[in-house]
Amino acid sequence: MCSSRKILWSLLLLSVVEVGLGVASIVLGAVGISRVRGQHKPQQGDASPFLVCGMCGVLCARKRTGLIMILFSACCICGLIGGILNFQFVRALNKRPDSMHSIHLAAMTLACLGISSCTLSTWLTCRLASSEQQRMFLEREHSLHHSHEMTEKEILDNSSNGVPQISYSGHSAASP
Repeated sequence: MCSSRKILWSLLLLSVVEVGLGVASIVLGAVGISRVRGQHKPQQGDASPFLVCGMCGVLCARKRTGLIMILFSACCICGLIGGILNFQFVRALNKRPDSMHSIHLAAMTLACLGISSCTLSTWLTCRLASSEQQRMFLEREHSLHHSHEMTEKEILDNSSNGVPQISYSGHSAASP
């Protein structure tokens, strides 16, 4: 079973990869637009969802609140859908005879890598949420157990002949 620390580092690493994929995808889309600008109407622009997904992942790795984990999971799912749609769109463009095959191949590769990283990030977020839930349960259980012990100790201290006991450096004395 992975520790919470390993999950966090893996999530942070994947988030940085997603930010890199998002930036590379946007740059590739800009290059594609600049290449076709003079020839005909631009058709390929990549507003990559991976950049937003990666930034949410970095935030999730830093602050592990439930709301941020839900936001990151939603971003990953949207990134997954956006990556699939982007792949299909670029694949359709690649079938044209006048298309730029190398740029389209690179865009499809980036989309596949982004889809994979979003899938892994969603899975890691679920693991992190489970780990955090278990940690919070153990903390609460420990706190309840500790308060129960303190209550028992007070009952035992107060039960000796109805006279409260005062403890001084390990010795107890009855108060008047």
